[in-house]
Amino acid sequence: MHVLSVSSLKGGVGKTTVTLGLTSAAFAKGLRTLVVDLDPQSDVSTGLDIDLTGHLNVADVLENPKEKIVRQAIAPSGWTKGSQGKIDVMVGSPSAINFDGPHPSIRDIWKLEEALANVEADYDLVLIDCAPSLNALTRTAWAASDRVSVVTEPGLFSVAAADRALRAIEEIRRGLSPRLQPLGIIVNRARVQSLEHQFRIKELRDMFGPLVLSPQLPERTSLQQAQGAAKPLHVWPGESAQEMARNFDQLLERIMRTGKIGPYADGAGAAGAAGTGTAGAIA
Repeated sequence: MHVLSVSSLKGGVGKTTVTLGLTSAAFAKGLRTLVVDLDPQSDVSTGLDIDLTGHLNVADVLENPKEKIVRQAIAPSGWTKGSQGKIDVMVGSPSAINFDGPHPSIRDIWKLEEALANVEADYDLVLIDCAPSLNALTRTAWAASDRVSVVTEPGLFSVAAADRALRAIEEIRRGLSPRLQPLGIIVNRARVQSLEHQFRIKELRDMFGPLVLSPQLPERTSLQQAQGAAKPLHVWPGESAQEMARNFDQLLERIMRTGKIGPYADGAGAAGAAGTGTAGAIA
């Protein structure tokens, strides 16, 4: 089981939209996927067609990460109705904000890691939609993760936020979780015709080199339309939607390759198996 946090230290850059796009790609690929909604806004749960009422939720898990609680906080996505494939959601809750203090204890930071260990055999991939800050919820997500993707857009303040996020990942890796690594920077809402956007993308590449992932994601209304309808991008009609689906397929391929998921696990042996679990180390 490979765990990826989808993060941004600045709101409004489309972090949750990217999480949903990656989830759609994983669904189309047939990966057994769990999405952890750790953002108190709970938008990824809504986008995955989850009724937020009547479930235990991620706040209950952070309070008590025992297996019984964890399994009761996980619900199947509405995307899977009438379809093959497994997309589950650890249901979000506004109450998660109560666990987002600036100075979490070490015990609290490791609670999500403890929770995910209870369902490790059930999933190929875990995507964590993080809160847009560097308080306790994000640190909890990163402690449970193998990799972190940093979502940004081509603007001055977002570039600075991406720099802060990568520095923070390195601090967590050195001080808390040696297996944690950045997957890279996902540039969202890029406009090819914008000279400012092209300048900022070049600035990102100059600063971070190969950590700037390809492809960059263009601004497309089809993405918001599929999200608003709580449907997978990959089944949304139109060439624009299919263009975006192909972009997310390429990003998912990078995730699968670095996480040794599916065909990339072949020949990995015991070392590869140890490297993709929640308790293993990944290069």
